[in-house]
Amino acid sequence: MIAQEVLSVSTRGRGTYEITAEVERRVRAAGVHTGLCHCFVQHTSASLILCENADPTVRRDLEAFLCRLVPDGDARFEHSDEGPDDMPAHLRAILTKTELTLPIGAGRLALGTWQGLYLYEHRTRAHRRQVVLTISGEAAG
Repeated sequence: MIAQEVLSVSTRGRGTYEITAEVERRVRAAGVHTGLCHCFVQHTSASLILCENADPTVRRDLEAFLCRLVPDGDARFEHSDEGPDDMPAHLRAILTKTELTLPIGAGRLALGTWQGLYLYEHRTRAHRRQVVLTISGEAAG
């Protein structure tokens, strides 16, 4: 069995947006008991991360690290068509991931206790991002 749909995520600008519950809901609706959920963000300036979901300081520290590693407005970057955060957003997406494959067990995402799935917006202004979910595996029963 294979199901595919698009999850639309509205962002308010740079930061992480938890999508675990919505992906879980779609996995349950697909009726897959054992299988895989492939998640792919259709953008070059946003990414997907599997991260600690209990303590938000983990994600703030990740953002602080990426700000130092890939600063906005860096004079070394030629590409700045959409502003000083344009090329840094592309680099952040390349350094993180635009796709994740997660196991499904007993009809739900088989995540660890403190794991959450996040869309990571790398642009400083609001966007509407599309995440393609491809859910495949064996149905229950």
